[in-house]
Amino acid sequence: MRTLNKVGIAGYGAYVPMYRLRAAEVNRMWGTSGEPVEEKSVVGLDEDTVTISVECAKLAVRRAGVDPSEIGAVYVGTESKPYAVKPSGTIVAEAIGATPGVSTADYEFACKAGTEAFQTCIGLVGSGMQRYAMAIGADTAQGKPMDALEYTAACGGAAYLFGPLDDSLAEVEASYSYVTDTPDFWRRPKEMYPRHGNRFTGEPAYFKHIIGAGKWLLDETGYKATDFKYAVFHQPNTKFPINVSKMLGFGMDQIKPGLVAPLVGNTYAGSSPLGLAATLDVAEPGDRIFMVSYGSGAGSDSFVFRVRDLIKGRRAGPKVQAFIDRKQYVDYAAYLRHRGQIIQ
Repeated sequence: MRTLNKVGIAGYGAYVPMYRLRAAEVNRMWGTSGEPVEEKSVVGLDEDTVTISVECAKLAVRRAGVDPSEIGAVYVGTESKPYAVKPSGTIVAEAIGATPGVSTADYEFACKAGTEAFQTCIGLVGSGMQRYAMAIGADTAQGKPMDALEYTAACGGAAYLFGPLDDSLAEVEASYSYVTDTPDFWRRPKEMYPRHGNRFTGEPAYFKHIIGAGKWLLDETGYKATDFKYAVFHQPNTKFPINVSKMLGFGMDQIKPGLVAPLVGNTYAGSSPLGLAATLDVAEPGDRIFMVSYGSGAGSDSFVFRVRDLIKGRRAGPKVQAFIDRKQYVDYAAYLRHRGQIIQ
């Protein structure tokens, strides 16, 4: 898919909470073993998906140097919004000064809710309906105690301000969406924790959709894996993105800059957007970046970005690595308290 008018990323921002829960602490609690990641990020008492989104959005606006009144849309992709009925997007839009002349909505598509918002923002700017539009992917930990997700389900997010190409640090060259009805992960109304289909989570869920979206976009653009400096894939754990990158022909040197899951865990809707932010932190003008998200249920969005000269002046402020390095460990009881499951 390509837009009528060329679109790019005018600014971006990321945020990862400072608190960390070690996988060894989960093992200590439940008498288990095995550590798919070393540790994961968890929210503080005063943090949730909205506060994460606001931090990301403010940094994206500052880097773009755009008057917030020019932002015509703010969309938040998440599966852990703090209100069942009340949009998160309105809070974020108000916090960054984009209201009242702005369109807002909350997007849902599991872990690709953020990149689903990308597609809408790119379409709005590419059609000329809006000059600037913001897409955010952010989530907080939703894993059930003693479930495999408790090791990896983490907290964090990233925001992207899309705008006209002449004011962009990276061009959106092309994108594609690949979707089927695959029951690998779900949560019914009033259920506190999501459930997953175990053997379905890898194949035919994750790998089929990322490979499908990735191969289609490579075929459409005529690019090969060797034409890209970097590649970013959804990171539910450490091994899946590494394996899928090999299947598509990418090497470890290409995916390493955006591989944040081993360090902070799976940030769900913030996973591939956070990986893209980490990659933009180190990319140089002329570099091409390949990105494929994944959302259970199931689908993938693939993108080709080309970094432009403006990147050099739009990286002020904390980078993803700074958020990764800034950490304070908590025990399991504090983790539950921060999640609101132990109330004083």
